[in-house]
Amino acid sequence: MSTTAFDASPAHAAEHSHDADHKPQGFLDRWVFTTNHKDIGTLYLVFAFVMFCIGGAMSGVIRAELAQPGLQFVHPEFFNQMTTVHALVMIFGGVMPAFVGLANWLIPMMIGAPDMALPRMNNWSFWIMPFAFCLLLLTLLLPGGAPAGGWTLYPPLSLQGSANMSFAIFAIHLMGISSIMGAINIIATILNMRTPGMDLLKMPLFVWTWLITAFLLIAVMPVLAGAVTMLLTDKYFSTSFFNAAGGGDPVMFQHIFWFFGHPEVYIMILPGFGIVSEIIPTFARKPLFGYQAMVYATASIAFLSMIVWAHHMFTVGLPLGGELFFMYATMLIAIPTGVKIFNWVSTMWASSMTFETPMLWAIAFVILFAIGGFSGVMLAIVPADFQYQDTYFVVAHFHYVLVTGALFTIIAAVYYWWPKWTGRMYSQFWSKVHFWWSVVFVNLLFFPQHFLGLAGMPRRIPDYNVAFADWNLVSSIGAFGMLLTPIMMAAVLWHSLRHGAKAEARAWEGARGLEWTLPSPAPHHTFATPPVLRPGDLAHDDLSH
Repeated sequence: MSTTAFDASPAHAAEHSHDADHKPQGFLDRWVFTTNHKDIGTLYLVFAFVMFCIGGAMSGVIRAELAQPGLQFVHPEFFNQMTTVHALVMIFGGVMPAFVGLANWLIPMMIGAPDMALPRMNNWSFWIMPFAFCLLLLTLLLPGGAPAGGWTLYPPLSLQGSANMSFAIFAIHLMGISSIMGAINIIATILNMRTPGMDLLKMPLFVWTWLITAFLLIAVMPVLAGAVTMLLTDKYFSTSFFNAAGGGDPVMFQHIFWFFGHPEVYIMILPGFGIVSEIIPTFARKPLFGYQAMVYATASIAFLSMIVWAHHMFTVGLPLGGELFFMYATMLIAIPTGVKIFNWVSTMWASSMTFETPMLWAIAFVILFAIGGFSGVMLAIVPADFQYQDTYFVVAHFHYVLVTGALFTIIAAVYYWWPKWTGRMYSQFWSKVHFWWSVVFVNLLFFPQHFLGLAGMPRRIPDYNVAFADWNLVSSIGAFGMLLTPIMMAAVLWHSLRHGAKAEARAWEGARGLEWTLPSPAPHHTFATPPVLRPGDLAHDDLSH
């Protein structure tokens, strides 16, 4: 099969010359009141970067305390606050807004739409976020400090805090409102604004994964809202949903929370699958292997994610039948996930592959995410999970899924589409230094935690037995190395803005998709009239004839 890419010639790009670049002039008009999908995407990405830095600083506090046995730097109460707020900031302030930012930037350009379907709501859904996180981070200054019940906010522990809990719950409500508004906007855009000729099964994989993710968001964010609202009424209005003394059941909270929490994990990884499915075919210079199988696998993962929540709860006393059901249902997820990994590897097989920076991040994702998947299968086995539950093995597992999974794909996406966003190339040498530094230190940080967990070290403790000291020191060294990575990435991208070479319309040789038919940088307004699809514009077009 020929893999000749489409013609990104000036003539092709000239079709979009009528999309004149009318940027608002004032700072407030451009960045505060904007309804432009590209500017809102930029706001989301900058916000997520700031949140990653704040959450990373909190993880530095955690790993500094755990570098050696004994209490060194912080009180146990503050340590618990750090573990709780670190997780909330990274998940709701870092990973999710970053993916929504990428959706804002890319989905309209990928489907040939002029903007998102609901641009005013798009602005509103972003500006809710900074207020939500100010509310959450302000709890650090309250008497008694921030929430310290773990990111899952399990009662009765979470109900024993001071006023910080109500602040955190209102912050979570605001984040949820923002997420639901963003999801509605994405669904409306994808279903109603595709350019003529782009059927659902011609959409780029990134668009498909976000469509499915948006439905998951709408399904489960209200469940989280219900759970934390019941916590609020238990604390302030004398209800007894989860208070055993009043006839409530704290385990019910776990069921409600994880009915949200498990699909949430896939909300944070499915868009990453879409990103990798765009990057690997570009640098392998051949179409994605098994496009339709990837779409169906994504939908299968989303469905299965809704029926496996209690695999987080094997040790709470579930009936045997329940344990068996959740064990087998969890193992089923390995099948569509395996399909995806097989298809990515098959795309790379016998290809003309090159190793530019985005491709390195994508390959690292495939390998390291698979490690997280394997440890997930171990955790799915009920008798084994009785040993792994609440140990550092679980911490290692979900960080391999969310750091080398979600975060690596976000970084890969920024490096891949940066030339399209800014019109500038970046230093391949320094971006690869950033990559290799990150890969070495992320494995130094999280891989030893598997050994600690298998040896029996509990999670969320500020002190531990001296027998765990060596691997904890290695893990902390990895954490301190990782703290430099956002600075390195920021430096690479800042240098690119100032001194980078001018990017072509098609910045990467094998890139295909409607966004690569636009000039670089992409004009402020694009596709005022729907683009005409040409052979080769879409990554799945068969160009063998």
